[in-house]
Amino acid sequence: MHTQQRFAAHEFLETQEAVRTKAAHIELYGVLFAMAQDTHLKDILFNQQRRMLEGYDYGIGLLQGRGIAMTTPHTPELRIYERPQAGLQQPSMPGPNPNATQLSDGSIATIALNLHKTGSAVAMLWACECVDPQIRQYHATSANICQEMAWEMFQYMNYKGFYQAPQLADHTMRTMIQAVQPAEPQQPYQTHFQ
Repeated sequence: MHTQQRFAAHEFLETQEAVRTKAAHIELYGVLFAMAQDTHLKDILFNQQRRMLEGYDYGIGLLQGRGIAMTTPHTPELRIYERPQAGLQQPSMPGPNPNATQLSDGSIATIALNLHKTGSAVAMLWACECVDPQIRQYHATSANICQEMAWEMFQYMNYKGFYQAPQLADHTMRTMIQAVQPAEPQQPYQTHFQ
């Protein structure tokens, strides 16, 4: 007699929520793709949506108990524009338009970036709460994929000037680095049992 594996309540509910959230994000990406003007941004959104579909299908398979072997999904090569630039070059940020009927490429990229930053943090938190090794790996893999997609979107935004990374003055960084001291060597562990 074959019995289906029973999940812990919280890991089942978290995985169900992850799948439901992925479904909503896949639809959101369809809307963002339709609004995007820049072909590079459309490219990124299309490829990222494909990765999200893979994650959705994995989650459904796990919840339905199909015994999917948990391997890292195919990771397409990330689009690298050029090394991200630190420092500010004529920063400007247009004010939001509360009456917009179309999103700008900058807003689309910001939405996608923050979606993946949050997704990475939440998925890793859920991974740490799992009992089942396959479910744990699913959430940990999802967290890693989200951070990769966030990195890819950040690079695009940095390249386009939508997201600039300010720098500290050299003397401030040197002062802060010099204030940190190395750790004391660890003493050998001695057991009291003979």
